[in-house]
Amino acid sequence: MIEFFGEPEAGSPRPFSAATRAAGLIFVSGHSAPHDPANGVHRGETPADEVRNALGRISEILTEAGSSLDRVVQMTMLITDPSDYVACNAEYVKHFPGGLPARHTARFGVPTEARVAFSCVALA
Repeated sequence: MIEFFGEPEAGSPRPFSAATRAAGLIFVSGHSAPHDPANGVHRGETPADEVRNALGRISEILTEAGSSLDRVVQMTMLITDPSDYVACNAEYVKHFPGGLPARHTARFGVPTEARVAFSCVALA
């Protein structure tokens, strides 16, 4: 059985679900820090702020799907500027005090002003 979380509305420019649960795993799509200036929500001023806020969003999605950050087995970090790598890592490690999941990092260039985004696979 496959269960979808946060499915897009018809015609959405983001044609993917926030997460999918299948075979005891949660697959979370790529998400940057929430950004909705009209409602006072901003990604953050620094790369570290964006990491903290993006991982906060990932954590919310995992909770909704029945998991949590401490159950992540694989994480993907997407960054737009390699010069942010060290600052992103310094904040990232704070969110995994029980052990760091496997991870790979790639540059991304989707049409957004976000500096960092994450996707992951976690145990349900």
